Amino acid sequence: MITVQRPLFTAFNASRGEIHFSRRYSEEIMAKNLSNLRAPRKANTERKRVGRGMGSGMGKTSTRGHKGQRSRSGSHMMRGFEGGQMPLHRRLPKRGFTNIFRTEYTVINLDRLGALNVSEIALEDYKKLGLVSSKNALVKILGSGELTSAITVHAHKFSKSAAEKIEKAGGKAVVLGGAVAEPK
Repeated sequence: MITVQRPLFTAFNASRGEIHFSRRYSEEIMAKNLSNLRAPRKANTERKRVGRGMGSGMGKTSTRGHKGQRSRSGSHMMRGFEGGQMPLHRRLPKRGFTNIFRTEYTVINLDRLGALNVSEIALEDYKKLGLVSSKNALVKILGSGELTSAITVHAHKFSKSAAEKIEKAGGKAVVLGGAVAEPK
């Protein structure tokens, strides 16, 4: 069977610079609505049921093939086993370590605070405004962006540039569990 590749477009108008597409279901032609919604490909495929006879196409060896370790019952190989080839997790170089005592901060930039149009932001407000996912999150303010109005910002940490910009705009950078953040 010979398949012919159809061109992506059929007509090109050089004077206007237009390309006319000849696709059957073009997004420009056909809007998505309830009458033409389709399930994604393979969304409705049935679960693979093996060992149900020859008519199923998965009888006899139940898709395991003939002989070998993987065909036996109770056989289990380690995750990432590549048939004796050096596995990927051993081929890649290792470097550094993970510090288990690391403190994670949720970072918020000044441009997001400036867009809120509030005069004071306390720790409870971050969760209400959707800036942090947890009310117990540690918050660090970074200095990306500019502030146009004076805001009193309460947070656990401030970058030097963030503290400077807040003070410059006439606001206060209040470190939680400490005093006012001083730009150094």
